[in-house]
Amino acid sequence: MKIFKEIFARIWALWGIISFLTTFLIIFIPAMYCYLIPGKKGQDIFIKIARLWMNIWLPLIGCPLSIKGRENFKQGEVYIVTCNHNTLLDVPLSCPYIPGPNKTIAKDSFAKIPLFGWFYAKGSVLVNRKNDASRRKSFDAMKKVLKEGMHMSLYPEGTRNRTNEPLKKFYDGAFKLAVETKTAIIPAVIFNTGKAMPNNKIFYLVPKKLAIHFLPPVAAENISAEDLKEKVFDIMWNYYTSNQ
Repeated sequence: MKIFKEIFARIWALWGIISFLTTFLIIFIPAMYCYLIPGKKGQDIFIKIARLWMNIWLPLIGCPLSIKGRENFKQGEVYIVTCNHNTLLDVPLSCPYIPGPNKTIAKDSFAKIPLFGWFYAKGSVLVNRKNDASRRKSFDAMKKVLKEGMHMSLYPEGTRNRTNEPLKKFYDGAFKLAVETKTAIIPAVIFNTGKAMPNNKIFYLVPKKLAIHFLPPVAAENISAEDLKEKVFDIMWNYYTSNQ
């Protein structure tokens, strides 16, 4: 029985890639038009196109998404959204489904991929994590995104969580950004992506019901970045372990 599941998961992964690329080509040109619309308005349209894409692709691969906590985003407010990070499936679940225009921070190397790199760059603040100047520039760019009225979506674990724990230790960046800009954090907890696409398996995908829960905002005023980091970590850890 196990061997059949392994074979199916590889075939399904191939279907996942084929359907991903096919649906991407459909939305690519409309998404590129967003480059002609500056600022918040263009990004809002871009996110809606990305959401439409995922509304098509996720059901095609048998991974329907449920969303909880949209009401925690108050109209006219800007937030830093911190998401847990287990697999590559997390990215399509975070930015497109955050209510309103937003960007994430991402490796600049992916922007070099033909066609997809242009789409990727539109939704991101690009950074070379090995370059101090690039990291400083990206921090300023994230502050500009917030100032322009857009959310920032960040993964405080830095990379995918390959441990057996619910969360990896958080890095400081998201919390320094929050404290410096006095921007509240909305913790977001993603469920089941690690079951659909386990990190310990290569070229593997199985249908699973996915979910993203947006939790109540955590104020970033009158608190240190370190204390804010610990507070958000505890909130996300406790919520994940209580609801997984």
